[in-house]
Amino acid sequence: MNLKYVTVFLTFFLYNTQILANHLQFSTSPYLLQHSNNPVNWYPWGEEALKEAKEQNKPIFLSIGYASCHWCHVMERESFTNKKIASLLNRFFISIKVDRECMPQLDMRFQKLFERYKGRRGGWPLSVFLTPDGKPFYITTYIPPSKRSYAEGMDTLLPKLHTLYLNPKALQKSIEALQKPKIIRKKRDEKISLKALDKSLEDEYDTIYTGFGRGKKFPEAAKLTLMLDIAEFQGKISLRETVFETLDTMALRGIYDQVEGGFFRYCVDAAWEIPHFEKMLYNQAELISLYTRAYLLSKKPLYKKIVLESVSMVEQRFEKDGLFMSASDADSNAEEGGYYTFSMQEISKALHNNPHKKEILESLEMFDNGNFHSKEHLNFFTQKRPKGFYVFRTALQKIRAKKRFPFMDSKINSAWNAMMIEALFQASLIDEKLRSHAENSLDALLKKMYINGVLYHQTIAGKKPKQKALLEDYAYLIAALLSAYEVDYKSRYLDFATYLVHDAKREFYKNGLWYMSDEKRVCGDLRDKYYSSAEAIMMQNILKLSLLKESFNFEKLAAISLQNFLKKISLEPNIKAPAMLRAYLMQKYGFVLLKSSVENLQKNAYRIHRSAYPYLLTKAQRYSDYMLCSMRQCFAKEKSLQKIMKKVVEYEKYMIGK
Repeated sequence: MNLKYVTVFLTFFLYNTQILANHLQFSTSPYLLQHSNNPVNWYPWGEEALKEAKEQNKPIFLSIGYASCHWCHVMERESFTNKKIASLLNRFFISIKVDRECMPQLDMRFQKLFERYKGRRGGWPLSVFLTPDGKPFYITTYIPPSKRSYAEGMDTLLPKLHTLYLNPKALQKSIEALQKPKIIRKKRDEKISLKALDKSLEDEYDTIYTGFGRGKKFPEAAKLTLMLDIAEFQGKISLRETVFETLDTMALRGIYDQVEGGFFRYCVDAAWEIPHFEKMLYNQAELISLYTRAYLLSKKPLYKKIVLESVSMVEQRFEKDGLFMSASDADSNAEEGGYYTFSMQEISKALHNNPHKKEILESLEMFDNGNFHSKEHLNFFTQKRPKGFYVFRTALQKIRAKKRFPFMDSKINSAWNAMMIEALFQASLIDEKLRSHAENSLDALLKKMYINGVLYHQTIAGKKPKQKALLEDYAYLIAALLSAYEVDYKSRYLDFATYLVHDAKREFYKNGLWYMSDEKRVCGDLRDKYYSSAEAIMMQNILKLSLLKESFNFEKLAAISLQNFLKKISLEPNIKAPAMLRAYLMQKYGFVLLKSSVENLQKNAYRIHRSAYPYLLTKAQRYSDYMLCSMRQCFAKEKSLQKIMKKVVEYEKYMIGK
């Protein structure tokens, strides 16, 4: 038989028997691969799908999610494996699946549209319906398969949207409606000051349960870090204690995995008790860094334990060949939190023969029917871990070992790996062994994702990366290199960071604005949503390098970028962009550079980084004295570290008083 006809026949057979259901089979995204056998004729985002939409004159159904997203799994089970709904999608639409972690610039474009139109933040799955030329005419998040009290179902919505598309006047009206903002923000005239920022933080802070917000609770590491900066500048012990209060609560409540360590993505309640059970690599990285800093300032043993336990969890669950996977799922065997929660019988078994059983039970404040789906998710309602905790935890670990661990998103994301590597370098101030771990992971990341002078965004094990880097990959890799330099003082780290800034400027910077990708279509988001803004981290990097490399060009670049930031921030509540506000304070008050020999800096790293001045950098020089320098002058020199650190305090008072 002619080979051509055999190929055509096999392709037709495989598609119709759903062995090869759609166009996602060869993706490097675990999320897309999860949908590769759906009866929906999915396409990945790209020229092929957009061309098909135009040639067939069909609107586009764009579905954005990620591999460890609980409600994405729900929508797949309910709708995308449903043959009737798949038939409607295949008949009326060109369906495109996007992994928001692979294409955050595309996700941000439509999340901004959702927020502008709805007047509130969106989420995942994000469902967008577009014309073949890319104009959105309907946007929402999760859609149930059939009508519910809160939303119309896919079974009736899809035919309605098809009919809408065929009516030019109604379609144009829907397109225009999506472009009208529901909330028009008034320009704010207030100036950015320590006092104003302190007030904004105070207004938003939850004095009952700690943290920010009155509903769902996210860790908000960038906001807590900004609070520490302001507390140190103002010498406000009460503000610092407010941060510690939040960190204590997070360490002892349900946002933290009391059995294996590490943080869940967020809590669904104000009291930090019940999490959404995903663990994201970026959460671990930012919170390890935050708890490291908090430990250096407070010397609280709990914070050191949180850092080391979280690192250990990441090593065990996320690390493979020196690199780190992206996330672990919330579900086990289709049961949300199934791996992480315990039955009353399991808890009783774990407490058997524990001499502190009564104290542990009292600290947990459990009810007979549990706190999550008739099971118990551990929360300690005490100021510290109860006696007998570690014996109890070991017993629970043995019980968990018999359960199925959730799905791991094995994607290697350059930005998130760099975040984790930076956290390891910072945590090496607590445990020196982590220094070599961080170095090895940095080498592994560069070997895997920086090829022939090109940085890439993401891939999976066994596959060469193809997607070029985004702004966030550059920003976080540069930050990791700067942290590496301040631990090892190898000039190659500093030089490579400098090179990458120039490379990033060429790729993502235009007319004073930073863009998420080299397409220069979507500006970087100033706000810290899931993790700190990439544009803000880039600003912080450039400000640090301007002093470390004595570069007035970098200083000017940061100044122009921050001027544009100030124009934008007047339209938003200040507190929505804490990482960028840190960059603003860094520019306003200035970094101070401590120079000395490598031996002196490494030997005294712990004491140096406990400095009350938050914007202190270190640089290796070939002399044993200690010298303090600003951008334009060196102003103090001492043989004693104690004396030079007093000069740092004097410098801080001078800058605040200006």
